Amino acid sequence: MEYRSTGMIRPIDKMGRVVIPKEMREYLGLTEDGDKFEIYLEGKTILLRKFQPKCIFCGEFADSIELNDIVVCKNCVDKLREIKEQSPEG
Repeated sequence: MEYRSTGMIRPIDKMGRVVIPKEMREYLGLTEDGDKFEIYLEGKTILLRKFQPKCIFCGEFADSIELNDIVVCKNCVDKLREIKEQSPEG
């Protein structure tokens, strides 16, 4: 992965926070009330990646349903329905 400098420098405040510049937030479509980030450490580099919940069963991102902080994709929901219908109690 290649990194490119934006030329933007931001300080860390007393609480350890760093402000992501407005231009970057707008470019990435980030909102202050709901977006979350995963934080990675690669050597001495800190990487932030917009968090996308993955299906607890297959690890897919697309078409997910979230219930009580558990994410299941629609394909796995369909498979669970099939299993339930095939079970003797179904």
